[in-house]
Order: sequence, then C-alpha cells, then structure tokens
Amino acid sequence: MFQRYTLKNGTRVILVPQQETGAVTLLSLFRVGSRFEDARTLGISHFLEHMMFKGTKKRPDTLEITRELDGVGAAYNAFTSKDHTGYYIKLNHEKADMAIDIMYDMLANSLMRHEEVERERKVIMEEIHMYEDNPMMLVEELYEEELYRGSSLGWRIAGDEKSLAHVRRAELARFRHEFYRPQETVFVVAGRFQDGMVKMIEDTFGSAKKRDGRPRQYKSFRRAAVHSRGPRLNLKFKETSQVQVVLGFPAYKIEDTKMPALSLLATILGGTMSSRLFIAVRERRGLAYSVHASINAYEDTGNLAVQAGLDKSRVDEALKVIMVELKRMAEKGVTGSELDHAKENIRGRITLALEDSSDVADFYGKQELHTGSVKTPEEKIEKIFAVTREEIRSVAREIMQPKKLAAAVIGPFEDAKRFTKLMRF
Repeated sequence: MFQRYTLKNGTRVILVPQQETGAVTLLSLFRVGSRFEDARTLGISHFLEHMMFKGTKKRPDTLEITRELDGVGAAYNAFTSKDHTGYYIKLNHEKADMAIDIMYDMLANSLMRHEEVERERKVIMEEIHMYEDNPMMLVEELYEEELYRGSSLGWRIAGDEKSLAHVRRAELARFRHEFYRPQETVFVVAGRFQDGMVKMIEDTFGSAKKRDGRPRQYKSFRRAAVHSRGPRLNLKFKETSQVQVVLGFPAYKIEDTKMPALSLLATILGGTMSSRLFIAVRERRGLAYSVHASINAYEDTGNLAVQAGLDKSRVDEALKVIMVELKRMAEKGVTGSELDHAKENIRGRITLALEDSSDVADFYGKQELHTGSVKTPEEKIEKIFAVTREEIRSVAREIMQPKKLAAAVIGPFEDAKRFTKLMRF
C-alpha cells in the first residue's frame, strides 16, 4: 500500500514500497511544460531540464554527477512534455541516500553557467534536427499542432531555432524560480526502501524554503478549443519511401468519467495485434507495417489518435480502410467478446507494467501532479471492468465526427485536398 503525505514546505511525497525488488526509483515531477510558456521563449521548459545536469556547487560539472551515478549502475534521465517535466533515478536500493542527495542537489542548486547554457543550446538544436529528420516522431507533433491550433497546447515542446535564441541564463533562472517551488513538487519513491528513507527526504527536499503563491502562467495559458470545420490537415512535403499519418479527434481530460470507456475503445480499435485496425490494414491487406490507436490526455482536454506508416503507392486505399473502421466503431460499437478481451488486456498490461519500480513511480506521481488525488491500480481496473458496450458506443459517436477530425501527413505530396476528401464518412 502506498503512503502519501506533504512536507512542511508543501512538497508532496508518495512512497510505494515493493520489498520484493532490489531496485528503487526516485521521481521528481513538476507541472510545467510547453503549454505554460511564452511564445518568445518556447522550449524553455525543455532547455531548463537539460541544464539540471550541468553541475552544482557541490558537484561542479556534469561529469561529477554522471560518474557518481554511473559508478553504481544507475539508470537516470529526464523528460519534458507539454504539461509536466520529470527527473528520475533508478538504482540499487542500498544507494538510495546518495541518489536522493544528487537529485535534490541538481534541482535546487544547478549553477547554469553561461558557457554551459551556450553549449547546451547547440545540443538542443541538434535534438530538434533529429526529430525533424524522423518522420515517425515529427508527425505526432504536427498532428497536435493542427488539432490544438490557436492554443499553447499545440506548441512544440523543444521550441525552434528562433525561440531558443531568446533563452538566456537569466530567463532560465527566473523560470526555475517560478515553477520549481516546493509546493509544486511531487517526489515519488517506489521500490525497496532503506531504513531512514523519510528522514533522507525531509533533510533534502524538506529543506527548501516554502514560497507563497502559484505560477501566474497556470491561469494565463490558452486553453484548447474544439474546431468543427474539419477534416483539417497539416501536410509536410518530404521525399520518403513510407508515408507517416496521424489522424484523430478531440477527446476527454484526464479525470473525465468517460476515460475508461475511451481506453477500451482505443484498445479494441488499435491497441493490440488482434485489434480491428491491425487486422484490417496490416494483416488482411498488407498496407502498413505499423498501425495503432492511442489516447493522449491533459488536464482540460485530450485526444484519440490513429497513427500508421503506409505504403505511399497505396495510401489512399489505406486511409479508406481506416475510415471504414472508424465509421463501423461509431455506428455499431463493439461486441461483447471484444469488450471482454479488451478489459483483460488492460488489466494484464497494468499488472505487468507495475512490476517495475519506474512504472510504479510514474503511475502514482502523475496522478498526484495532475489531479491532486491518487487511485490504486485496483481502483483503475474496477472502473475499466464496469464499462458497458453501450457506453463505448456512446463515446465513439460523440468523438468520431469527421467535422472534428484533424490530421498530419508526411510524405511526397503537396495536395492536401487529396487527403481531406478521404477522411470522411
């Protein structure tokens, strides 16, 4: 059973013991990402994440940090999304005290030297180029850019060359001061615990001074609107041998009561190798190697997306097949057998994922960060098993409307109308 409490300075702590493992994962989460940024310095959340590894007064450079962690075989990294930033260390539980000290030191005391900022700016530009050169990754960004056009939720996480040029050390320091407040911090420990774990956390994360107020950007960011003039397409011309496509619809926020039904719908539609899309597009017709459906959920909205890598000579046929499956889902719903299999699939995936301490930390931490409450895996599964066929059909009809559809395509094409004509039913 997990333990959840708040330190005197407002830091929220979640402890999830797993005494059957020899590993422990530490995860620090902050409710900040590209949707809370300013267009002028877009990408600053991601930039700041990089700078947390560049040395502190206690550990003056990157090598001091990485050598300590590499020396004990730790797995460690960080990530930035549109609405949160996270840092994790997973290692032998006997070294947990060292890891807690390093993580807090990085987050609270990073020096962010001018020369390191300028060096990392170049590194991030190369990271952006890497994404630009990978159509399978880029198409996902283009899809949400179109779906949430007019909202900060449609902005790219890493920014671009123009916005990165405006990021200076002073901006990074102000941004950290604004968002990395104790009361905005969620710190999770999952795995095998040492004696004195609570004291270690209090001596580090509990030592930061509490600050009043909340980041002003929480109220000022532009919320996503639902567009009803679709299908809308973000088309990028690129000479590729395979066409990358994402198409989808606005859906539900994280806490929406319809999320369990949507999760089951996505599983049946394209979540497994026996799903409708996988069978219809790949197995029966050989139109794609990869095709799947997924859900993205935020605090105020979300979306259901279908992604595929298609044979460019048969892309029209593939899109027609995908649209037929979407129409069939909206009009006829799912069978009892499909629903039963999907429920067991989700239960199995949750069970397998939570064997790993890093997945456990992620499961509990993100709930706390975005909703301020935590449901156990058992409670989540119970909600899934309560879903009926009629609820899934109702969700499908509500969401799968061509007028709400947004899409992105990367391939050797210039005529957007060619695709929007196919994305109807």
